[in-house]
Amino acid sequence: MYTSGKYSSRGPALIPRMKTKHRIYYITLFSVVLLGLIATGMFQFWPHSIESTADWTLDKRSVHDAPLIRLPVSSPIPERGDLSCRMHTCFDVYRCGYNPKNRIKVYIYPLQRFVDELGVPISSTGLSREYNDLLSAISDSDFYTDDVTRACLFIPSIDVLNQNSLRIRETAQALAMLPRWDKGMNHLLFNMLPGGPPDYNTALDVPRDRALLAGGGFSTWTYRQGYDVSIPVYSPLSADVDLPERQPGPRHYFILSSQTAIHREYRAELERLKEENGEALLLLDKCSNLSQGAASARKRCYKGQVYDYPQILQESSFCVVLRGARLGQAALSDVLQAGCVPVILADSYILPFSEVLDWKRASVVIPEEKLSEMYTILKSIPHRQVEEMQRQARWFWEAYFSSMKAIGLTTLQIINDRIYPYAARTYEQWNNPPVVKWSSVNSPLFLPLIPPRAPGFTAVVLTYDRVESLFRVITEISKVPSLAKLLVVWNNQNKSPPEETLWPKISVPLKVVRTKENKLSNRFFPYDEIETEAVLAIDDDIIMLTSDELQFGYELFLAMHTHLNPFKNHLIKLCSVKG
Repeated sequence: MYTSGKYSSRGPALIPRMKTKHRIYYITLFSVVLLGLIATGMFQFWPHSIESTADWTLDKRSVHDAPLIRLPVSSPIPERGDLSCRMHTCFDVYRCGYNPKNRIKVYIYPLQRFVDELGVPISSTGLSREYNDLLSAISDSDFYTDDVTRACLFIPSIDVLNQNSLRIRETAQALAMLPRWDKGMNHLLFNMLPGGPPDYNTALDVPRDRALLAGGGFSTWTYRQGYDVSIPVYSPLSADVDLPERQPGPRHYFILSSQTAIHREYRAELERLKEENGEALLLLDKCSNLSQGAASARKRCYKGQVYDYPQILQESSFCVVLRGARLGQAALSDVLQAGCVPVILADSYILPFSEVLDWKRASVVIPEEKLSEMYTILKSIPHRQVEEMQRQARWFWEAYFSSMKAIGLTTLQIINDRIYPYAARTYEQWNNPPVVKWSSVNSPLFLPLIPPRAPGFTAVVLTYDRVESLFRVITEISKVPSLAKLLVVWNNQNKSPPEETLWPKISVPLKVVRTKENKLSNRFFPYDEIETEAVLAIDDDIIMLTSDELQFGYELFLAMHTHLNPFKNHLIKLCSVKG
């Protein structure tokens, strides 16, 4: 009874104290877990990069509120644009890295106001409305990233659209001060009005190192094919004037010329054509009886009769676009908007987006020396073809010319297609209006949709037992500067490869793969050791090729890979040399 009474007196008092301790313990544990989850969530969604910035928009940051950067006189100046630059020499594609959406990431530098030591700005206009629209469109697109560490392409917030407003030296110094400039590598500049009097260079005169240039007046002498992007000269009338689409077909005039700053020799030739063909050709000029201003810019005259511009363009089947002081003319955009077929007379002019657009479907290009034959040439085009060209011209404007947004995003898409060629748009996607249905099947080849893991090329040497000849081939190939790795495919199952100490000493990795069967096709097997996109397949007795020839072959491969769009979905072997 004593023992039982002792137990019963302590037991009921002990149990509540244990429950209280457990309750406190569980409450504490729950609180710790909850705080941990909250902290994890904050770190998960909080910006990680110390260099990341707020979204690029003038609504959040006024130009006047941007930090002032003073340029010392001794600030470095970039070198002039390197005319030898190509995507494989001046662009680091490996910055773009793995991207499951096959889309480059573009970073826009924060707004800054650059002035010289006396406080004079580098530009007389600051940030133009057009450049603001361009940057805002990019910042709203899927290309944009505010994380500089993820960026593949960098766009300065320095407005170089119009060279006339720039101080060349100071603008170059401002570019060189950008924190990620690195001699312009992976930087993109937009310029529509290059050069200046008296020579009007066809590319931006601002020294820019290796930066890509989206330019509005390239000639064949200044355009770096496959590197630069030729863009249109934006017409402000595109935003101010609404021209409803007009159905293709015959128009009141056959040929119309509306440009006001035409060279006197071209003007004289057009007047002669007018005399020969009468009312079929309408030759307009600036209205001398109107005061200068925005209103006069939208008027054209012929013998005192006033016409609304660009509305009058819709009354002609063909519209002349002649070169002026600059090759690129805003009149081209106005003509396309009107659904008038442009007749382009500007020798050596690189047409906008010609890397992807088929201009034969929307325009007629005539050498300047054949201006006198223009009427005869145009009369030889069938009516049905003219209607198709009118329709295509209007669609080109809607898709690629109609706004700074369209111009900017088209430029980025072209660069994107170069970096991810296997996911690039097809010819039909670039050139066929949406109403035209095309069926396409992707290539079934097992091709990567991302940049290769290593630059250069891999040499795959097929051998059996000609060791002396094999070593000579290895020694010669190892001299090629672009060689990344050398892979020897040992096709002899009855004999082991030479000992490691006997192989030639070379500066790149050398790997020997032993096959299970003696087959010539072993050279084409996708070995895991191959990390490059370019592959040189060669036999062990091909000793006549020099290292210079092999380097040239690799550079040719890169050029083909960049420019031959019809073959972008096929595996291109650099070389396959059989014994």
